[in-house]
Amino acid sequence: MDRQKHTARRTLTAVAVLVVPLAAACGSEKAGAGSASAEAERPVTGVRWTVDSVTVDGATHRAPGGAHLTLGEDGRATGSYGCNLFEARVRTDGDRVRLTDPETTLRACDEQVMAGEKAVARALAAGELRADVTDGRLTLTAASGDTVRLTESEDSPLHGTRWNVTTPDGAGRAHLTFDKERGAVSGNLGCNQVNAEATVRDGHITLGVPSLTRMMCEDSLMDAEKALTKLFNGTARYAVDADTLTLTSANGTEVRAVAAR
Repeated sequence: MDRQKHTARRTLTAVAVLVVPLAAACGSEKAGAGSASAEAERPVTGVRWTVDSVTVDGATHRAPGGAHLTLGEDGRATGSYGCNLFEARVRTDGDRVRLTDPETTLRACDEQVMAGEKAVARALAAGELRADVTDGRLTLTAASGDTVRLTESEDSPLHGTRWNVTTPDGAGRAHLTFDKERGAVSGNLGCNQVNAEATVRDGHITLGVPSLTRMMCEDSLMDAEKALTKLFNGTARYAVDADTLTLTSANGTEVRAVAAR
């Protein structure tokens, strides 16, 4: 694991993210100050921001589902580029910030997600970034004009949301939707359609025996499907954090999914 982190830190292009100093975030302006001043003092730390889009070299790219950034008040930033998680230290000077000592996971996802992740990483790697916060939206702008646009996150509802599965690696087309009224879950495990009973209670989901179609797909999809099948006919802990759902079964299987936009 130490070797993997060392490799990640050597190979990862330094990514710049923003943390406004806590004193500035809290502000000391009296009531009645201008709206521009009030907006400038809205906190960006302690907030989870969803990355909506990035603009690099004049071309705008939609960010992968699940890309997010949390700017901690302890001087550390954590987040996801859409496939890989990262964390880093940040140094600030007013509304200008530079990231140091970034570390990232080395997971591989499908080509579309990885292409979006590359655009997010590059947009955040442009050195100093200037922050503008307006109405729950954060814009980070580099001197080159590259821009990252983010929105303050709220937790997506477990029920009624289409959750696009991102793990295990190669999950590809897999997705799940929980129906509260029917007490059921339906979707696709990467190759085959699935339906099962689903009982949600006290932070856990009990999934019944899955009913699956019987298609055959390429090996990578079938391997991912076998891993996802281990969630069923048992109980898994679940957690929703903004637009990310994590399911952890008693046998140790962990599955992450992001809310479809």
